[in-house]
Amino acid sequence: MKQDSTTHGTSPALAISSWSLHRALGLTFPNRPDHDVEAVAEPTYGPGRLTLLDMPRAVAALGIDRIEVCSFHVPRRDAGYAAAFRAALAEAGVTLQTLLIEYGDITDPATRERDLAWMESWIDTAAQFGAEQARVIAGRSQPSREALDMSIAGLTRLGHYGEARGVRVVTENWFELLPGPREVRYLFDRLDETVGLNGDFGNWSGEGKYADLEAIFDLAICCHAKADFSGGVLQAEDYRRCLDAADAAGFRGPYTLIYDGPDADEFRNLLVERDFIRQYYARARASAG
Repeated sequence: MKQDSTTHGTSPALAISSWSLHRALGLTFPNRPDHDVEAVAEPTYGPGRLTLLDMPRAVAALGIDRIEVCSFHVPRRDAGYAAAFRAALAEAGVTLQTLLIEYGDITDPATRERDLAWMESWIDTAAQFGAEQARVIAGRSQPSREALDMSIAGLTRLGHYGEARGVRVVTENWFELLPGPREVRYLFDRLDETVGLNGDFGNWSGEGKYADLEAIFDLAICCHAKADFSGGVLQAEDYRRCLDAADAAGFRGPYTLIYDGPDADEFRNLLVERDFIRQYYARARASAG
């Protein structure tokens, strides 16, 4: 069932991904299907000045009460750490919207079963951490009928696995398997409602980008609202046209703010994205009134 967090013209729910704070967090903990061991901290983006337990409070200070967390930002998956993270969420009044499971290819016959089992273990982690959703990758293969059908079978398995644990599984218009709306719609015409679509502004490009986004956003239950910060400033026309495409398709949020531009001040640029979306909907409300 399509999630509708707002009515047209009202401000949608917003979230912030841990990817948007990767400089502030600094450390990553790369657990992958081919390296499924207890993650050891790597200073991928420097030593960091926030821990994951600090993130809910830092996001709440921006007036936003939802977050998403990349799997490689999770330092531990034991029950004690999960309880500490849920306590940090509760104290800040913040909801864990999605655990983003960042690896795995369910369309590679050689590693499919391994990767499905690994993703299931992370769906268990999502449930432990109190996440509403878990995002999985639909596949990394070229979009043949065989690969798409393999993805459908794998996503269906993961969707039911998540449903049994109170976690909605979502996938997104990402990577080689889903280069355009035709492939996305083929997939979702054959999936049941245990799997949702996370539409992403930043994964497609080219002349037909906005029409392509509009062609799938009626399916979306959440969105990665990534702005283009080329040149160090938000490209307003592009962001507005992405929002127009989503809105025209009937999407009403939640929008997850994604920032990975060149300016190291992540918090300042997240506020730019936040305010742009709020002003977009304020104008829509004013014109409707």
